[in-house]
Amino acid sequence: MPLWTTVYDLSEGRDLLARGRYGVIEASAGRLHGIELRPLPKMISWPEVWPVRLKFHARGPVDRCRLYYNQPLGIPNFLALKYIVSTERTSYATFRAALAALDVVAAIKHTDAIVCDAANIRLSDRLMERWGWEPHKPQRWHRNFIRRFYGNYPVACAELA
Repeated sequence: MPLWTTVYDLSEGRDLLARGRYGVIEASAGRLHGIELRPLPKMISWPEVWPVRLKFHARGPVDRCRLYYNQPLGIPNFLALKYIVSTERTSYATFRAALAALDVVAAIKHTDAIVCDAANIRLSDRLMERWGWEPHKPQRWHRNFIRRFYGNYPVACAELA
């Protein structure tokens, strides 16, 4: 498998997605654009290291969402949703398309669960629960959530997996 490759069709790229441990899901205009498989995990971003702007959105085309996920080496049956970056005027449909693609990746990889640290206060506990996430490992400065599958994937994911 090449170090950097992009999967545009989930049904044709199943083998690549099953083997790739780190990826970036990109959605735009309410649809999945592609999944870029990476050789290294997403660890930290420039806005976290060097806060040069006060805007909350990344530069780039309008209505685009990039979702970074990792499959930890020590826990191969889990995915970690590491980071989500959106551009200005990103629609709800685009954000949901990226999350739905993550569910499909989890189904293809036969993942038991997805974990994340919801740092954005706009992601309320109620909203996360509506999307199928539940609180996990409460900590003082972190809001950790988990979405459990254990073989029961959403219907659309099960058809592709």
